[in-house]
Amino acid sequence: MPFGFFSSQYDDQGIMDDGNWQFCGLSRMQRLQAFGACFVVGMLLSILSTLFLLSGNTSAFAVIYSIGNIVSLFSMTFVVGIPKQLKTMFAPVRFWATVVYIALLALTLAMSLWLHNFILSIILVIIQFGALVWYAASYIPYGREVIRRFFGTCVTSI
Repeated sequence: MPFGFFSSQYDDQGIMDDGNWQFCGLSRMQRLQAFGACFVVGMLLSILSTLFLLSGNTSAFAVIYSIGNIVSLFSMTFVVGIPKQLKTMFAPVRFWATVVYIALLALTLAMSLWLHNFILSIILVIIQFGALVWYAASYIPYGREVIRRFFGTCVTSI
């Protein structure tokens, strides 16, 4: 294969290997398939939750949307493993993004289940989505900087 990307000399290197740790004895291909399936299920839950919003059931909307986000976030553990996932989530560069995101997940669930307030649920889901984008951007080189510049441009053009 060109450039040796898929040759056997690279089989034991990369993001999917964390020492000898294996996720439930799954092969690399099974772990990738589990990641994809888990991520897709999470995204589908988040998208399908809008059906509950359209029907006026904000509690179900917020709960299913949040569960979808949790499932999508969990999907990465199939790729890197739970210890490495937790280590990267709480690394100094994304510590506060992780804490804010998890707090907003919990707050969205709590307020939607206890208060059943439509406006508050929508506001919390929007903020939760923003926290998810900010958290995800911390994994992309210059991701946060792109977001800052985009919104800085939007604000200055108003």
